[in-house]
Amino acid sequence: MARASHIVRKKLERKVLSTEEDFRSSVVQMTKSAQRGLAIMTPDLEPEIYAHPDFLDALKHFTLSRPFARTRVLVTASDRARRTGNDFLQMGRRLNSYIEFRNLPAEHCPRDEAFCIADDNGVVYRPRCDSWEGIADAGAPAVAQMYLETFDSLWHIC
Repeated sequence: MARASHIVRKKLERKVLSTEEDFRSSVVQMTKSAQRGLAIMTPDLEPEIYAHPDFLDALKHFTLSRPFARTRVLVTASDRARRTGNDFLQMGRRLNSYIEFRNLPAEHCPRDEAFCIADDNGVVYRPRCDSWEGIADAGAPAVAQMYLETFDSLWHIC
């Protein structure tokens, strides 16, 4: 029994991210662990992350297997997102009652950050969009809540 709790604790430890693959795999894991909702803030829908087949499969499973699943996406640089086709955006159009996109006006963009929050418990966070360095933590309700409050206040501006 002690071994099982050790495994759970290890899975919830904070992880330092340094590469695109680290960030993508953490977002996929966070999406797979979500039960109710995802909140994503991204500059331009980052196709290397959110249009990747691993993420799209996890999102599709999350969305279709939970009756009240909700994914909210806040895009902070919508001009770049519109110029490139994106499979994430296409999925959002097909599942528009579960996935909602909003463009944040430039004058309200807080900092140059990107994150994905699962429910109100887990977060994958990068302080700068021009770098893949950041953190992932599936068991950080206080941190997730802090970023979720930021997300919600920006969401209501749009």
